[in-house]
Amino acid sequence: MASVSLTLLSPLFSNSSKSSLKLGISNANNANQTSIQESLNLICIDSKRGVSVSQRRETLIKGLALLPLVVFGGAPISEAREVEVGSYLPPSPTDPSFVVFKASPKDTPALRAGNVQPYQFLIPPTWKQSRVANILSGNYCQPKCAEPWVEVKFEDEKQGKIQVVASPLIRLTNKPNASIEEIGNPEKVIASLGPFVTGNSYDPDELLETSVEKRGQQTYYKYVLETPFALTGSHNLAKATAKGSTVVLFVASANDKQWSTSQKTLKAMLDSFEV
Repeated sequence: MASVSLTLLSPLFSNSSKSSLKLGISNANNANQTSIQESLNLICIDSKRGVSVSQRRETLIKGLALLPLVVFGGAPISEAREVEVGSYLPPSPTDPSFVVFKASPKDTPALRAGNVQPYQFLIPPTWKQSRVANILSGNYCQPKCAEPWVEVKFEDEKQGKIQVVASPLIRLTNKPNASIEEIGNPEKVIASLGPFVTGNSYDPDELLETSVEKRGQQTYYKYVLETPFALTGSHNLAKATAKGSTVVLFVASANDKQWSTSQKTLKAMLDSFEV
């Protein structure tokens, strides 16, 4: 009466566990085992049940595939699918080469908390939305975050990437519900928000151009930056405005290769951004 026994190994348990891998073979304690420190439960499969070796192997593999669901409480992150935004966003009524992204409370923690006013912008249909790490999303600090956070991110490997960054108004001024003009001139605002454009540091010499745009009651500051040392890319466009208790910053970034062919597209996306 032959039987097969197997111990599954995992780093979730202390290495003081004395369970070992039992496969009925003489080299069970070889050099590879010494690198495995911890163990799960012993699973025993008795061949008297009439289950073939191949069937037992298939059952075991399927069981192992479910371990991430049991241990981590959800589908593995790698299963998340990125799809082109054109497959689910509506086309722009003014330019058929773009679709419209309108942020809603289901999109970000800050919008759900009412800490950011809804915003929208145009985006090419071939772009894809990127994940925002939880620590960068402001999810842990809403509705009273002290530091800026990333709202949404989109990218296209051939054209560049964009992101929307939000900053608590209190970080730039003590005046409640201040407008962007009341915070200061364009140079003062970008001096505070520049590192969130570049991903690392900001040098005033990198600022090539500033402009002011008015849409109804809302004022926007626009920037063109050449940032050779930026983590986001060597070319950056930015647009900032203040509304309620938050300053919202739209950033479009590209490297030299992307910029040469996509700067017109990135500028159109920047121009379309509004809160």
